[in-house]
Amino acid sequence: MFHRSFDKDMNQDSHTKPPPRPDCRRTDDVCVSTWNINSINAHMPALSEYLRQNSPDILMLQEIKTETDGFPFLELAAAGYNAAIAGQKSYNGVAILAKEKIEVVRDKLPDAPDGGDQARFIESFCPALRSRFISVYVPNGQPPANDPESSDRLEYKLAWMDALAAYAAKLANQDTPFVIGGDFNVIEYDGDVYDPAEFKNSAFTVSSVRERFRAFYYTGLTDALRRFAPTGAYSYWDYRGGAFEKNNGILLDHLFLSPVWADRLVSAVVDDGFRGVPKSSDHAPVSCRLSSL
Repeated sequence: MFHRSFDKDMNQDSHTKPPPRPDCRRTDDVCVSTWNINSINAHMPALSEYLRQNSPDILMLQEIKTETDGFPFLELAAAGYNAAIAGQKSYNGVAILAKEKIEVVRDKLPDAPDGGDQARFIESFCPALRSRFISVYVPNGQPPANDPESSDRLEYKLAWMDALAAYAAKLANQDTPFVIGGDFNVIEYDGDVYDPAEFKNSAFTVSSVRERFRAFYYTGLTDALRRFAPTGAYSYWDYRGGAFEKNNGILLDHLFLSPVWADRLVSAVVDDGFRGVPKSSDHAPVSCRLSSL
């Protein structure tokens, strides 16, 4: 496997030795990851290998693309993981995997524009880690091909992001530490995409979308990867056109930490080697290591 690791000294000369890759197996630290798995059943071999090699304490998944009855609970239990899911047939769907016991707090985003009909949000509490973990799959927002002038999907995306930011602000005023991880479907900076011109004025880059994304910072949250990664760190590569081999990528996946966890952030990385393994997602996992509470 190969991994692109980043730290604050990446702009130093090429002779500087890169930092060691974060080791999620350290027993005195907590490893939290997020991964748009793009169908958990189709990509179970890659997921199983990731769990075996990296052993995250918490893994938040998006686009599991299955209902509860089709979720691989037994396989994941055999790998040592409990699971909480909000499933949906054929598309969407989110889940949280945890080594410790987790309790579902809610499986719908409060004040979501559709009342939570689309399975894009799940929140759990882990007593052992004394923390909440929230897996989110932010709407894409692009108009349908047969109606390119429609703004309905973009408006839904903006309303959904507003609801998420409002809920994050509410949690930030409480004492319980939390992490929000997921696929945000936002290109925050031009440096987060291989070809900014191709995505100009899209539902990933318009100012209204970028402003909603940055609202998470205003609630006091920290983007774990931003603390270590310069622009040019990608977490998604299209299956088509040899995008991964050419590194034609986009940064879409993030881990937002509440202040208590942000103070304990040790490292963050895109585990991009898992984009290149057979039968894997078109996204790579993003993970961070946190010193224990």
